[in-house]
Amino acid sequence: MKPDVVVAGAGAGGLASARALGALGLQVLVVDRRGAPATVAKGEILQPETVRILDRWGALEALRATGARPVSRLAIRDHEGQPLLSLDYGLLPGPYRQILCADYAGLQAALADGLAAGVAIRRGVRVTGVLRDGRGRTAGVQVAGDGADSEIRAPLVIAADGMSSRLRKAAGVAVARREYPHRLLAFDVAGAEVTDEVSAYRTARGLCLVYPLPGGRCRLYVQVKPDEFRAGGMTALSGWCDRLLADVPAIRPLEAAIRASLNRRQLLAVYRLRAQRLSVPGLALVGEAAHAVHPMAAQGVNSSLADAEAIADAIAVEPGGADTAAVDRALEAYQAGRAPRLDHIATVSHNASRMITSVSGLPKVLGARMMRGTAANPRLLRITAGNLSGVSVQPLSLRDRFYQMGLLTDRQAHAAAAPDLSEAR
Repeated sequence: MKPDVVVAGAGAGGLASARALGALGLQVLVVDRRGAPATVAKGEILQPETVRILDRWGALEALRATGARPVSRLAIRDHEGQPLLSLDYGLLPGPYRQILCADYAGLQAALADGLAAGVAIRRGVRVTGVLRDGRGRTAGVQVAGDGADSEIRAPLVIAADGMSSRLRKAAGVAVARREYPHRLLAFDVAGAEVTDEVSAYRTARGLCLVYPLPGGRCRLYVQVKPDEFRAGGMTALSGWCDRLLADVPAIRPLEAAIRASLNRRQLLAVYRLRAQRLSVPGLALVGEAAHAVHPMAAQGVNSSLADAEAIADAIAVEPGGADTAAVDRALEAYQAGRAPRLDHIATVSHNASRMITSVSGLPKVLGARMMRGTAANPRLLRITAGNLSGVSVQPLSLRDRFYQMGLLTDRQAHAAAAPDLSEAR
């Protein structure tokens, strides 16, 4: 196979890139260092914009067949479960008005199911560097696998190889990376009935996030200090669980299921990451190779799929197909069109996370005040729901910030939204 595109990484971003580019008739080779798909607590909340993309690619029904759970509301609640702010996705414009909560493995399978005939996946192959032509343009990758090193040349390379991207480093793209001052402890809770909403609890310990998953399960994320949670046997785990339930009585109905799941936990560091550029001649960055945000706003994997769609759309309109000049024009268009959207997503995600994860001082006070101001303003609620869902992009203005803080009165707060006559799905 002489590929037009080499994709490094067979996670959601890499498979989405293969799906979108393969549909254009390009020959795509996906390489991944793992022998099997990763099973991790990530990419489980799929926003309405991602549902639209999956529908466009013909992958939505395959995802639904994995048991993905539809959710129409994202609610922020206090530690006892009382509502602080609620986003009703059923009021969004357009036909896509639900979140889908799915297993990451199910999403990968849905993307891989029905790949074009020109797409191949090779596992157990590690990318070790980039190839360059005489002009310094990326012209392929160096790989190691099956006990030997080799070269794979292609007009386009997609770096979907994660936050520590080897290809990004080899291409010389700088990155700004910051770690949040807390971590998240993730539990896969089996046999627990939870309501059909994404529930973010704002507590004295910070964020506690709960949402449904396929198979009668739910995901529980708990904010912890970097040194708070240490392995110490089941006795220590049980004591930690006692303290959690005391801090967040709203999740006490899940107590038995949580205790049964204590050994199925993952401790996750949380980062903000932004690459200086999304592309250089011959190479594009996708997903966490280019950007990462706090999981609270559920934008990570959604942005990865939107990256893949944007690259394919840019290539589709360029005459010349996989010609290197056409590819590089498309990559410039990808950079110009996608970067502002990612800047917006980074701002929305960071602001949303600070409102809930801040546990002391001025950030906590301001977060509570902004939440109250948003909850009391239907117009701001619509904007926030549109921004998080990906259905619309409308950055909050400075005046909107004053409205959130209660420093100005918004006379348009209760103005009716424009009517939407499209059919909900």
